[in-house]
Amino acid sequence: MLSIGLTGGIGSGKTMVAQRFAEHGVALIDTDQIAHSLTAAGGAAIPWIAEIFGASFITPDGALDRAQMRRLIFSDESAHQRLQDFLHPLILAECERATQTAQSPYLILSVPLLIELDSWKKRVERVLVVDCPLETQIARVMLRNGLTRDEILAIMSHQASREQRCAQADDVLCNDDTTSLTTLYEQVDELHKRYLNLASTHNICLNNA
Repeated sequence: MLSIGLTGGIGSGKTMVAQRFAEHGVALIDTDQIAHSLTAAGGAAIPWIAEIFGASFITPDGALDRAQMRRLIFSDESAHQRLQDFLHPLILAECERATQTAQSPYLILSVPLLIELDSWKKRVERVLVVDCPLETQIARVMLRNGLTRDEILAIMSHQASREQRCAQADDVLCNDDTTSLTTLYEQVDELHKRYLNLASTHNICLNNA
C-alpha cells in the first residue's frame, strides 16, 4: 500500500488535513493519538513513567501529567531522550499493527517528527508537509493551548525548521493566515485525487514485482 507521511510544525494544521483525508475514506494512522493512548489512564506507558520519573508525573486519574512532563523535558534534554527512547518503539509497533489491517487505496501516516527521525521517513514513499509561518504557528498554539510564547518556542526547538521540512517535502499544503478552511480542504481534495492515481500505479508495480 502506498504510504504518505504527513507532517508539519505545531499549530500548522496537520489535524485538520488528516481529518479531511479520513473523510475521503483514507486509512489514517496518527502517531500523536497513539502516544496519547499510551500515556492515558491505563495506558501501556504509565507504569514505566511512574517508575522512572516518579508518581508526581501521574495525574490523580492515572494519566501522564503532560504539563509536568513538558516542564521537565524543556529543562532536561536527557529526560526528553529517555521518554522518546521508551515511547518510540511502542508507537512504531502500534503503527505496524494498524498498517497491516488498513484498508484503503493508500495510507496517511501522520507523524510530527517525520523529518527528524529516519525510522519514520523510511516507512513512507512520499512526504506531505503542512506549512505556515512561524508567527502563525505561535499565535494558533497560544490561542488553542494557552501556552506562553517561550513554551511554544521550546517545543519548536525539538522540531525541524520550516525550511528543513519543506526541503524534504514531495508535496506542500499552504495553511497560512490567508488560507480559509475551504481553501485548505480544496488543496487536500486535489492531493487525494493525485494520490489515488499514484496508489493505482504503485499497486500495479507491486503486483507485477
